[in-house]
Amino acid sequence: MSQQMLRNRWDDVRDKAAIKASADGDSALATSIRQFQFKDIRPKAASEIELTHASRLLRHSSEEMIKRYIDESAK
Repeated sequence: MSQQMLRNRWDDVRDKAAIKASADGDSALATSIRQFQFKDIRPKAASEIELTHASRLLRHSSEEMIKRYIDESAK
């Protein structure tokens, strides 16, 4: 799969999710979905799991580094 193919699929799925949120009457969620970028997936995934697993997933050498990474992405 090429980078452009992945990008196109990401954009399609994000648009469909935003349309569904709007149709369900949740305009705030639809706006958040439209603002979500592909690069946001990595820190989001890391924030959802234990620090030791996140360190391995993101290939950081220490849990302190992963904590900083997750905190910075939350801003």
